[in-house]
Amino acid sequence: MIVIDYRDKRPIYEQVEEKLSKLVVQGVLETDSKLPSVRALAIELSINPNTIQRAYTQLEEKGYIYTIKGKGNYVSPKNDWIEERKKMILEEMRKVVNMAKAVGIEKEEFIGRVEEVYREEMT
Repeated sequence: MIVIDYRDKRPIYEQVEEKLSKLVVQGVLETDSKLPSVRALAIELSINPNTIQRAYTQLEEKGYIYTIKGKGNYVSPKNDWIEERKKMILEEMRKVVNMAKAVGIEKEEFIGRVEEVYREEMT
């Protein structure tokens, strides 16, 4: 389910968070499905339970999961987090467009490159 890259410079909790959020976005983890317990996932990945708890806390803050006290962590319905995610992506896009304009990349070239990347990611 999750593979930790120990050569990655990011903290392990960020890697766990990223990989779980991708599984949610891709629909691999379905709405209202129960996530592994903190302890079980920590054992599976051979990492500290506090690391998993931190990743789960971040995912909950971003709306990807919700917690039921005494029962565990579950995948949130898509509509709970998708709009926030879209806003975040569009804001990042705005920053990238401004950086591109600042270095003189023309609109046509920029759009062409975006289309190229989009095609590559769709295959």
